[in-house]
Amino acid sequence: MKDPRPTLDRARFLLRTAVWALCALLVAPVLAQQQWQPIAQDGLRDPESPAVKLLQQPAEALSKLAPDTAGNQVRWVKALDEGQIAPRTNLRETTKVQTYERDVFLNLYGGMPVIRFPHRIHTLWLDCSNCHDHLFKKEANSNRLSMFAILQGEQCGVCHGAVAFPLTECGRCHNTKREDALAEIERGTVAAGGTLPKKAALPRKKAAAKGESQ
Repeated sequence: MKDPRPTLDRARFLLRTAVWALCALLVAPVLAQQQWQPIAQDGLRDPESPAVKLLQQPAEALSKLAPDTAGNQVRWVKALDEGQIAPRTNLRETTKVQTYERDVFLNLYGGMPVIRFPHRIHTLWLDCSNCHDHLFKKEANSNRLSMFAILQGEQCGVCHGAVAFPLTECGRCHNTKREDALAEIERGTVAAGGTLPKKAALPRKKAAAKGESQ
C-alpha cells in the first residue's frame, strides 16, 4: 500500500501557502496607501464637529515616529526605545511600576513556529493586572491558548487587532524555530508557558522549578 504521508504533507503545504497568499492579498491594499486619513475624512468622527479643527492630524503626529507597515503604521516599541515618545508610567506617585524582562515560549508543539512572548515589551506599556489573572494565569503551563479565541477578541486579541499590531502579522508572534526554543528551555534561559503535552514534561519542570510564570 502506498504511503499517504507525502500527499498529506504536500496538501498541508499548499493549504498554508494559500492562507499566506490570501493574507497578502488582503493586506496589500492597506500597505500600498501608507498614509493617514485626515480626521474629517476618516469615517470615525463627525466631520461637522468643531473638534475636527482643533485636533492634531494623524499624519502630523505619527509621521515623525518609527514607521511600520501594519496597523496605524507606527512601531510603538521602537519609538519608545529610541526616545521618540515618553509616555508617563503612572498618574499617582504611590503607584508602583513593575517591568518583567523574562521571555516565555508558547505554542511549543503547534503547527506554527514557536511564540517567544516578550514580557518586557508588554510591561513597558501595561500593568501586570491588565492581563493577569483575568486573561492569563501567572502560573507556568496553566493557560491554553486558542487562535480561534484570539480571533474573536479574547486572550491576545483583546489588544492585537484593536490597539496593537493586527493578527495578519503572524511572524511577529510565531517567531522562533522549535528546536531553538527547546534548546533554550533546556538551558533554563527561557520559561515554557502554555499547556504542554507529556513529551514536554522535562522543559516544563525545569521552568516551573525556577518559579517562572507565563
